[in-house]
Amino acid sequence: MAGVIRVSDSMEAVRRLLDLRYRSRPEDLPTALSEVAPLLDAVSVTVLLVDYEQLSLWPLHGTSGSLKPRPVDGTLAGHAFCTAETTSEKTCLWLPLLHGAERLGVLEVWLREAPGDREQRDFGVIAALVAELIASRRFYGDAVERTRRRLPMQLAAEIIWNQLPPLTFAANGALVTAVLEPCYDVGGDAFDYAANGDIVHVALFDTVGHGISASALTTLTLNTYRNARRSGLDLADTYRSIDKWIRAQYPGAFVTALLGELDTGTGRYRRIAAGHPAELHIRGGLALPALPTPTALPLGLGHMLPRQPGVTELLLEPGDTLMLYTDGITEARSADGELFGLDRLAAFIVEAMAQGSPAETMRKLIHAIVSYENGELRDDATAALVQWQPSPVVTPSPW
Repeated sequence: MAGVIRVSDSMEAVRRLLDLRYRSRPEDLPTALSEVAPLLDAVSVTVLLVDYEQLSLWPLHGTSGSLKPRPVDGTLAGHAFCTAETTSEKTCLWLPLLHGAERLGVLEVWLREAPGDREQRDFGVIAALVAELIASRRFYGDAVERTRRRLPMQLAAEIIWNQLPPLTFAANGALVTAVLEPCYDVGGDAFDYAANGDIVHVALFDTVGHGISASALTTLTLNTYRNARRSGLDLADTYRSIDKWIRAQYPGAFVTALLGELDTGTGRYRRIAAGHPAELHIRGGLALPALPTPTALPLGLGHMLPRQPGVTELLLEPGDTLMLYTDGITEARSADGELFGLDRLAAFIVEAMAQGSPAETMRKLIHAIVSYENGELRDDATAALVQWQPSPVVTPSPW
């Protein structure tokens, strides 16, 4: 009967897609989805990936026909991407493609008849599988990168993007989401994070200079940070390790940084501010007083002071948000020279978080910064948002 997907057919579609795990390229996915569409009683099933600017959703390279991109703002496809929730209109479904908490794009499904709840659940499974296939196969070819790029990427930016983790991560009551601009020409900014046990490590770096030389210094900084973290060094020793390697390899150069650790079991946040602006701390829709900064000299200059790097501690409350940012955010200038500033940043974050998710807040923020500087950023603008929202403890009922 039309409009009803038989279990045997939907399982056959899943089996065929699972076969792509073993021998396939990213551009093989559109053809495979076209072949399984009849099994799902669908007219077409199309992968739409978000571009680096997070402005539009584009058909995955290898998709047949001449499908046009869907703008993120003002479309149903974009609504599914922004909210990470399935959106539908008559005989079309748009399902978010999520790899963990990372938003890859949407799956657009055209059907012969309006779908019921069961069909929507089945396509939710297909979308989850497609997202996993994209994430696992993307490094075996360039189809995903070619889809996401709307401009040639400068070599310095290529180097940096290849070093970075996914923009959004969530687990164990903590969420980290970041943005980086100009996405095709960034050179000196970077972020990193990792979750180990109850600890979420997060770092933001702002390297002096721009271009290839800055990206090379940033690469050293990122990998030294990871080496120290994976060796089990504490924050102070991590600072000293990075400082030593920068001084040895790039004498006279320096990197400002925030190095932080969040204990997701207790909410205790510890950090070193190495010549970097203080985090924005938001609680209950209000910006709280900033933490002390700096607590250490920029990385690469630490030998100039004999004392240990200062480690600041803060006890977060459930729902608290920390916003780490480089000065390219607050020092963005309007056409008449007015700085974007910390007050405007705080107001923007509070309002945006009241309307959408942290990841969507960051997407809107970077577009606001680019717009504020009339589309031409004078400096790299990078930010990372950390939110602590532990799961409530459920006490078993005595009854």
